Amino acid sequence: MSLIREAAAGSDVDEKMAALITNSNAIRAIASAVEGTLGPKGLDTMLVDKFGEVVITNDGVTILTMMEANHPAARMLINIARAQQEEVGDGTTTATVMAGALVSAGVEQVARGVPVARVIEGLRAGLKSALDSMRSQARPVSGLGDRVVRQVALIAGRSHEDIADLVVQAAVLIGEEKLKDKTFKFSDTILAEEGAENEVFMGVIIKKERMSRQMPRELKDVSVLIIDDALEPEEIDDEALGTEAGFARYLQLQEEFSSNLKKAAGLGIGLVLADRGVCDAAEEILADAGVMVVQRVAGKELRRAAEHTGARMIKRTGLKKTIDELEKCLGRAGRAYNDEKLEQVWILGGAGKPMATVLVGAATAEVVGERERIARDAAASVQSAITGGVVSGGGSLELAVARELEKVREGIRGMAAYGVDCVVEALKRPMSQIVANAGFNPLEKLGDVIAAQAETGKNSLAIDCDSGLVEDMAEKGIADPAEVKIYALRAAGEVAEAILRIDTIIKKREDRETQRDMQPGDNIKTF
Repeated sequence: MSLIREAAAGSDVDEKMAALITNSNAIRAIASAVEGTLGPKGLDTMLVDKFGEVVITNDGVTILTMMEANHPAARMLINIARAQQEEVGDGTTTATVMAGALVSAGVEQVARGVPVARVIEGLRAGLKSALDSMRSQARPVSGLGDRVVRQVALIAGRSHEDIADLVVQAAVLIGEEKLKDKTFKFSDTILAEEGAENEVFMGVIIKKERMSRQMPRELKDVSVLIIDDALEPEEIDDEALGTEAGFARYLQLQEEFSSNLKKAAGLGIGLVLADRGVCDAAEEILADAGVMVVQRVAGKELRRAAEHTGARMIKRTGLKKTIDELEKCLGRAGRAYNDEKLEQVWILGGAGKPMATVLVGAATAEVVGERERIARDAAASVQSAITGGVVSGGGSLELAVARELEKVREGIRGMAAYGVDCVVEALKRPMSQIVANAGFNPLEKLGDVIAAQAETGKNSLAIDCDSGLVEDMAEKGIADPAEVKIYALRAAGEVAEAILRIDTIIKKREDRETQRDMQPGDNIKTF
């Protein structure tokens, strides 16, 4: 009987270990897909769909979200990366690489006989100490004139100087107060267009053209009406329309709509933006009044235009307001014009809140997307640096924190210390990968930096990817936003703990519809 129990126990252990290894392999595969892009010498990845369409990018979150990944553990990691992108706008590759290292190290410890509970206990303790250390080493940015702001933009912008300059110029126009507003996303001001010139201006771009050539192409000192709705009469259902009373009501609504629109046009409105379609009657009335109309404007662009011009968005029923009430809903802009080459409407010099737009030019359609992604990363990093300060880059911060954590480990009793070791290994991983991507031996160079940091007491030492020598990243101006590093480690820790806690993988039962389709002889395992 005891032999049966031992065999059963051994089977359970094997099954749980198999689940850990399967999940670990999936995480490692995802990490390996992006780790080659890390650092200044990182290379690009080509993504190809079934139709042969190609995307070539160095952007971690783009690779992760566009790649085909069916394993649930892999999708967990991709979701963490997506959340990081939404929260801080950069650092997804670092988070993914560290998550892969944490999971791999954790599985190795479990395979050696360390209980998962102890690994997780040490993981939590190590992460807490590491995050506290990172926060303590962040230094605030002394305004937008600080030299480090451009350096942050340049590094996040993958050494594209024109993009870094555009982003810094836009940041100065927007101002430090606006950048620190948590509801404002600097990266949303970025727009890339084929054939456009690099430009930063106070205004917004609507990615639509005027409705017809009969409308004015350019307007100055213009009143702006924004309709968060379709610009057409209220609808009547077909059944009501089939009755005499319903048809009479239809004619009345048509007449009221035309009358209200003419009343609005009489206020001297020059530009109308509509969220949805504009009917033929409205187009004719407004064109005759010399109004430029843009229909089917994206919601985000509509809100930006309203904020910049100071307009209050109204529904089509809002046209029934009195003249005085309608006037209060209008915005103003210094200039609005239709750029026929780019097929856009530009609204400049709004009377509302200052709104900078960064227009990034691209030579061909193939590079438009990548130029926009690069500029968005640079903008997000600059905003993070302004709000949360900066730390030394090149993997130097993580390595310095790893060294401190090794001292913390000495004070931890029991097997939880092995969980701290996992965090130490993960913190070493970014510099190791940066060095490897630059063509140097990571073991040798990591040893050189560890010795140099310990000898000099400088936590900002790392490897220069051109020379392979140990250099001071702070002196060279190599800096990263502290928020990006902190969020990346925290996100990596969350996904690692979630993966390590899974010891069984069970396929969910099919829903009843699917079960009814199954045949009596189908081989289905149930519990």
